[in-house]
Amino acid sequence: MAGDLSSTEFAAVMAAFRIVFGLVFAAHGWGKRKGGIDGTAGWFDSMGMKPGRLHAHAASLTEIGAGLLLAVGFFTSFAAAAVIGVMVVAGYTSHRDNGFFIVKDGWEYTFIVALIAAAIAGLGPGDWSIDEAAGLVDTFNGWVGLAIAIGVGVAAGVGQLAVFYRPPAEG
Repeated sequence: MAGDLSSTEFAAVMAAFRIVFGLVFAAHGWGKRKGGIDGTAGWFDSMGMKPGRLHAHAASLTEIGAGLLLAVGFFTSFAAAAVIGVMVVAGYTSHRDNGFFIVKDGWEYTFIVALIAAAIAGLGPGDWSIDEAAGLVDTFNGWVGLAIAIGVGVAAGVGQLAVFYRPPAEG
């Protein structure tokens, strides 16, 4: 158990952290859909994720779905992998040329979001989760959960970039 926390305290802290992070991430995805997907689709096209409409839908639905799965603690390692995959694509397409710090639109934010998702996968969702109720915690916790989240997430992000990323011509 983490530090001096009892198992009940750890479960409460993990549940609160997981729920807040998951709902914020889901809201981030909802923001891409709010008011219609056309603006987001145009933005994806402009950064080189072709076709933009497909990626606008995929990113927003992945963010909503992964966020909600993290919030309830269901398939936690795979939900974390989805977050990491989205952050790999976002970090590479939108932020890498701007340096590290987010104040300059750098990749700091995408890195921290991916790191939080990896930490949740490694620590596990806690006792107050659907994974615990379904008996999945022992299977996908700890190093296995962390490996799933990082391995699947990075592979998915890199795969998506390899297949769909067509950077705009330098002009």
